[in-house]
Amino acid sequence: MASVSMVPSSGFKNTGGSSVGVDRLPGEMNDMRIRDDKEVVATVIDGNGTEAGHVIVTTIGGRNGQPKQTISYMAERVVGHGSFGVVFQAKCLENGETVAIKKVLQDKRYKNRELQTMRLLDHPNVLSLKHCFFSTTEKDELYLNLVLEYVPETVHRVVKQYNKMNQRMPLIHVKLYSYQIFRALAYIHGSIGVCHRDIKPQNLLVNPHTHQLKICDFGSSKVLVKGEPNISYICSRYYRGPELIFGATEYTTTIDIWSAGCVLAELMIGQPLFPGESGVDQLVEIIKVLGTPTREEIKCMNPNYTDFKLPQIKAHPWHKIFHKRMPPEAVDLVSRLLQYSPNLRCSAMEALIHPFFDDLRDPNTRLPNGRPLPPLFDFKPQELKGVPLEILAKLIPEHARRQCSFLGL
Repeated sequence: MASVSMVPSSGFKNTGGSSVGVDRLPGEMNDMRIRDDKEVVATVIDGNGTEAGHVIVTTIGGRNGQPKQTISYMAERVVGHGSFGVVFQAKCLENGETVAIKKVLQDKRYKNRELQTMRLLDHPNVLSLKHCFFSTTEKDELYLNLVLEYVPETVHRVVKQYNKMNQRMPLIHVKLYSYQIFRALAYIHGSIGVCHRDIKPQNLLVNPHTHQLKICDFGSSKVLVKGEPNISYICSRYYRGPELIFGATEYTTTIDIWSAGCVLAELMIGQPLFPGESGVDQLVEIIKVLGTPTREEIKCMNPNYTDFKLPQIKAHPWHKIFHKRMPPEAVDLVSRLLQYSPNLRCSAMEALIHPFFDDLRDPNTRLPNGRPLPPLFDFKPQELKGVPLEILAKLIPEHARRQCSFLGL
């Protein structure tokens, strides 16, 4: 990751609206200092690297006896931007591969928490980091560029497409997408010990041909340490656990489970389940469905809020929220995920063995177009470490057990 240079490519026109200014962009950083090492060396670049047609040339390797390798990326179009920075699609000129490059302003005093997290992750349902490099502008602003695999669709856009056609998402897709979300969460919570803290349809990428899903954007993720406070203003509003609205700072990975429950419900009904317009309104939307939380439930969410005065509303029966043809196991799973008391929500691993996903374990199940399902049982030893045998027996169907021969099932 030693050097970066940038050259405009000849004869490549800007495809309109793709250029983004180099305004200062805040990043979610942690408090570990960057060592003064070769990893952070960067050269001044011309332009900001996101304009269509710019070619970014970076060198990787050259450490621990590895050969140095030059890789060039041509920026093609901006695919997303927010307070974190910008994400653009680019093509690797050496092998023709399309990648996504996430570019964030880097505070030179700190290490980037997203980079630290992504280096730990290796899972079929988590977006993979190919490599990264630093670049600087003439104003001496340091940027971190994360080179990520490119996945063309988001669950958010897929839901919108079905709405446009006045259709419901096929139930097999609902099962596939939500199963893969829980498989990724079981891995990041159980194997890595990380809480994502921003699970929402926009951060769930989908390959529209294979229907493989990958969680992305670890810019808000954090290892939660028991007894250490965390910020409660986290997670996008429609998907925020009620304990966060109550200002809890000692929450757990169950905030991701609440968010995943909201996503599952949204796939089933085609729109957000709790579309609040503010923090308080968000709580009102939740109360309309779950009813007013009891004193005990409020205590479980945030012990400091027991005297909170809330309107007394009865719970709305779950089965009335969904279409009457919705299978009861789908409704049952949602009800186990969306519980006020964080400790009563089922874990990601418990969700995976729920009867709602039994179809996916049937070797004869196919996609609506007749194609096979994406890989769902290619578990690695790290994913299943410490999982009880009775759960493993339900999790891995007979026909897939030779893929996990290390278990000796």
